[in-house]
Amino acid sequence: MTSSTLRPAVPLLAVIICGCIIAAIGNGIRTSFGLFTLPIVTDLGLTREGYGMAMAIQNLAWGIAQPFAGNFADRVGTARTVAAGAALYALGVVLMSISPNAGILTLTAGVITGVGIAVCSFSVVMAAFGRSVPPEKRTLIFGVATAASSFGQFIFAPISQGFISAFGWHTALIYLGSMLLLIIPLSFALRGRTEHPVGQADLKFMQALSKAWGHGSYRLLVIGFFVCGFHLAFINVHMPAYLVQCGLSPAVGSWTIAVIGLFNIVGSLLSGYLGGRLPKQMLLASIYFLRALAIGIFLIVPVSEISAYTFAAAMGLLWLSTVPLTAGLVSLFFGARYMGMLYGVAFFSHQLGSFVGVWLGGYVYDLTGSYSLVWYLGILLGLGSAAIHLPIHERGAPAFALKPA
Repeated sequence: MTSSTLRPAVPLLAVIICGCIIAAIGNGIRTSFGLFTLPIVTDLGLTREGYGMAMAIQNLAWGIAQPFAGNFADRVGTARTVAAGAALYALGVVLMSISPNAGILTLTAGVITGVGIAVCSFSVVMAAFGRSVPPEKRTLIFGVATAASSFGQFIFAPISQGFISAFGWHTALIYLGSMLLLIIPLSFALRGRTEHPVGQADLKFMQALSKAWGHGSYRLLVIGFFVCGFHLAFINVHMPAYLVQCGLSPAVGSWTIAVIGLFNIVGSLLSGYLGGRLPKQMLLASIYFLRALAIGIFLIVPVSEISAYTFAAAMGLLWLSTVPLTAGLVSLFFGARYMGMLYGVAFFSHQLGSFVGVWLGGYVYDLTGSYSLVWYLGILLGLGSAAIHLPIHERGAPAFALKPA
């Protein structure tokens, strides 16, 4: 008999620890890119839309590559996938440091870095975790992985700002790119042999995708995840510049991103814990509603250091808390066999939202001199996503069950 788990070549605890460190490094460096907005825009003479487009393309490239990266990891193993992704990610960040204009920046920071992030992302790591632990513990472990990625955001925001202040943005990116190479030896712990799950059909990529899209709850989940990407990317890239526009220092912007990461550790762990005990779709609806409420209050209250940090703490609790719940539902719908690919498809929707959030933020600012319209749109999208998640049902997709002979 086969099992639905990944047979690790190293102890499970080592798999989880190394996977969490990989998630922390990869996500921490990615979320620091918003701190480079003003220095790069000023030095290269770009518009906010120009830099925003590079970051938007990064998110789009990440999203497009994610299902294929997940499918590759599902079939040939996580270790080789993550190691290759880390090398490509590091290359993109280093080349970003010598990009002379918006076009080259879109290629380096956008396409190369985006694909590298996808191939070594915490989505691939979570899929490995999903194949390594029993079904009843998956949502909790997904929460642990998400919390680790958020810890990276907390750590790398001040580190990146310190590098920029001390050495300039060019050298700061080279240092960050070099640190990404640490992922390669860590990926060795994710070696293992994936076994086909009992009771699940053996489907090819397009067959699995077609059957999954026929599951109505999965479609709603994928559509709702677009809003998560919109919120996260807009705030992560544009909020530091928004706070400077409001009269606060760049240091406040970096610490705001760090506070989001710190509080998301709590939010992700709590989400993973509650996801095993309460309906995941109701938790997701609540998260999106509370995001809309938090943004609304932030816009009403005068901007200050206190209001910025308070908003960051509130959003941090809700930041990536959607991820363990969304991943948990994908695993529940379709099992662990297709986790990497089908969560990757959902994540593609997330990254489409990221593309729109990043690009629209820069476009609206250049057009109006303000981010207000995008903030208001974020409220409306949050309310819409909350409503979309309510009809989702927590049950497996029959199309993925193995038909009796």
